[in-house]
Amino acid sequence: MASEGQGPGTRRPAEDGVDVVAEDVKQNAEDGKKKGSFWRELPVLIVVALALALLIKSFVVQAFYIPSESMEDTLLINDRVLVNKLVYHVRDIERGDIVVFSGVDSWDPEVKLEEPSNPIAAGLRWLGTAFGVVPGEKDYIKRVIGVPGDKVKCCDKQGRVTVNGVPLNEKSYLYPGDEPSGREFEVTVPPDRLWVMGDHRSVSWDSRLHMGDPGGGTIPAEKVIGRAFVIVWPFNRAKILPIPETFAQPALHAALGAAPFVAGFAGAVPLVALRRRLVRRRRT
Repeated sequence: MASEGQGPGTRRPAEDGVDVVAEDVKQNAEDGKKKGSFWRELPVLIVVALALALLIKSFVVQAFYIPSESMEDTLLINDRVLVNKLVYHVRDIERGDIVVFSGVDSWDPEVKLEEPSNPIAAGLRWLGTAFGVVPGEKDYIKRVIGVPGDKVKCCDKQGRVTVNGVPLNEKSYLYPGDEPSGREFEVTVPPDRLWVMGDHRSVSWDSRLHMGDPGGGTIPAEKVIGRAFVIVWPFNRAKILPIPETFAQPALHAALGAAPFVAGFAGAVPLVALRRRLVRRRRT
């Protein structure tokens, strides 16, 4: 017969204590399994995250570290920029674009880096370069001034760089106190190549200083990695990198568009004259 206060389904206090302990042990075991599972999965998560990051870096967007003064004040040493690697699959490289390109087998590096002393250091440098933490020794960042077919010249009577005879107003991006060039030059950009210059002209080792190299200072368009479109670090300098308004001058594009016609006309004149002479000789 059940004692007073205890019904048929009522547990004794001793049994309650045992049940509570059992539940605690079970919960702790489950928590332990979850923690153990997390630590086992963590390396996999890290590998997957790195793989995705490298995939994005290889085909979409990559971070680059600014190692030199050549693009001041637009870009400062230690800035990090994001580079769009897809944009030139949907449009051509344009004047005024800030581009990152590879100088392998062409230009000397602007910043000399010591060779890694061991494979681990080499691997860390590779990772640092891939994620924009350290500079790439053979990567350059410059502004495109001339595209294929452009006639780039310095300087006009006001000391300005001209493209297809159109002077550029570079005050919005040129380093304060710098001259547009500091040296005279005149070049017609060959097909599939670009004329590039740094915004800090007095210290930039750009197309002007490579005129004795193959290509006359121009770089192969195929070596362009992508367009730098935003500063992401440091946060107080974060901003978009637009194309300056001076490159939107209609005369720039009109001059380039007229160039084939002018060249064709110039070539046609002597041919017509020669034909007339031949016709006259036949008549006589």
